[in-house]
Amino acid sequence: MKSLLTVFLLAAALPAAAAPAVRNVILVTIDGLRWQEVFGGADAALIDKDNGGVPEGAQAALKREFLAATPEERRARLMPFFWSTVPAAGQVFGNRARDSRVEVANAENISYPGYNELLTGRADPLITSNTPIPNPNVTVLEWLHGRPGYADRVAAVAQWRVFTSIMNVGRSRLPVWVTDSPLPAGPVSPRLRELERWMTDIPPIAAGEHFDAFVYESALDHIARLKPRVLLVAFGEPDSWAHARRYDRYLQAAQRCDRFVRQLWEHLQSLPEYRGTTAVVISPDHGRGTECHDWTSHGKKIPRSEETWLAAFGPGIVPRGEREGTPLVVQAQVAATVAALLGEDWPAASPGAAPPVPGLLAPGR
Repeated sequence: MKSLLTVFLLAAALPAAAAPAVRNVILVTIDGLRWQEVFGGADAALIDKDNGGVPEGAQAALKREFLAATPEERRARLMPFFWSTVPAAGQVFGNRARDSRVEVANAENISYPGYNELLTGRADPLITSNTPIPNPNVTVLEWLHGRPGYADRVAAVAQWRVFTSIMNVGRSRLPVWVTDSPLPAGPVSPRLRELERWMTDIPPIAAGEHFDAFVYESALDHIARLKPRVLLVAFGEPDSWAHARRYDRYLQAAQRCDRFVRQLWEHLQSLPEYRGTTAVVISPDHGRGTECHDWTSHGKKIPRSEETWLAAFGPGIVPRGEREGTPLVVQAQVAATVAALLGEDWPAASPGAAPPVPGLLAPGR
């Protein structure tokens, strides 16, 4: 009897089992943002008219805003929230100057193959273009949507119209909102109706590509209405302006994306459903050329456009800062990393999918 009482007293003295550190994941993608700017800031050689398409009258102000003596100073000017927050609360991969490499695994180095890889955990050799065909592959978001505790708690908002095909909304039934596209029939939130009116009145950047501000506002609306446990926020302006050879607008778009991530993070920390239980993973979908003549482009014919980067921060992430001397990380590892943060095993459910990024997740994830 005495020994049994001792056991009960010891059990009472032990702390209760801790709840999972991560309950929610925000996956942010920034289309076509080069690792060169992420780690080195603005490139002075592209702040001109011939190489960067920057009007002569705008060059001086752009140089004052973005240029500085060191790569560390330049990158902090371009992405102040990223560099003041992410290394301290997480990890950043992809600075080749520090022997940290991230690459796509697909052979195309363009968006649809890149997003398919990122979201399914593998490259599909049959997806070779950006043609908006319904994705035959199940994404980790679609799989999570069918898991206990995630039904109607997974969503995506995106700048690029092709995301409805990448997510195969006809099969997945995921709520996917994209810019410059008609809203579905039936009840729609007043905020999304308002965004649709604005997008009708403001000319888009290109066909199927509107401004990232609409993506950000839609993300806030989805968080308020759906309380998603997994939310994909897919920004796209850096890629749009790079293709247009407007380095000034490319830099400004990258800076806006950084601000949107900051505002989104601060908003989540103000909500009890997300505060202290939300991790953020950030990735592009492909790299770009590295020369003055080809930085605007990417694809299998553009050298080094397979080179990318990856970052993650928040609960569940070991805070190891900017990584150096790391084994190669491939974009296909993002899907399993998102799932593992939530305590889910994507490679077990999808044999052949790449594993989570080693050394990124806290023990027990």
